[in-house]
Amino acid sequence: MAQQTAAFNAQPSVIREEAYFREKIGRINTAEQLVDDPRLLRVSLGAFGLDADIGNKFFIRKILEGGTLKADALANKLANKQYQRFSAAFGFGDFATPNTKLSDFADRILASYKNQQFSVAVGKQNDDMRLALNTERELPKIAASNGSPLSKWYTILGTPPLRAVFERAFALPASFGAIDIDRQAEIMRARSSASFGSADLGQFQDRGKMDRLIQQFLLQSELEQSGASPNGALNILTLFQQSPRLFQRL
Repeated sequence: MAQQTAAFNAQPSVIREEAYFREKIGRINTAEQLVDDPRLLRVSLGAFGLDADIGNKFFIRKILEGGTLKADALANKLANKQYQRFSAAFGFGDFATPNTKLSDFADRILASYKNQQFSVAVGKQNDDMRLALNTERELPKIAASNGSPLSKWYTILGTPPLRAVFERAFALPASFGAIDIDRQAEIMRARSSASFGSADLGQFQDRGKMDRLIQQFLLQSELEQSGASPNGALNILTLFQQSPRLFQRL
């Protein structure tokens, strides 16, 4: 994994984007300036898995300018909580001096950008692997956060990649998303308790439990794809455990 990640980050296109971002981001003072620079915006959105919004400049500007400190901010109203994290990271709507001026800002955004783009590249080979890698990266952050146990589940439900992993790991039907959000959280907590012995997401700070969740997700995915073949269910788990073989094709 380390070798494949290093090889991906050494690509000329990644190096060029990193150099440009480091050179320019400290000069950005407003959301308008950011969205008016396509290269900076591409990296900024890509760091939060929001690449598809690159053409929605007005929408992105409103999210950034609204910040997150006010309850009625646009970023706080959206179901996808990545918008909230994106706005909070830049701080345009929350502080007189944006976070782009911080000395470690470029490092943090670029680290997230390269991790996200590596996952995208993996997803072109196998989308379930992309979701698994995202879970390894993002779930521990939510598990260790200071929110209430229930608020953490709402964060999962509002983060599409993590939501997809939990829904499939718990064998929930496609219609699950249509029911009341409070009922969704209740069901998730019950399934977590049944599978892992606790309804508290904090338990996934334990690497063993997180690995079990990912394995359960991958096995369930293979069962669905193979028509519930018990032997086929081992294939994708083997890919996960021997991931360098898959990444050699990237």
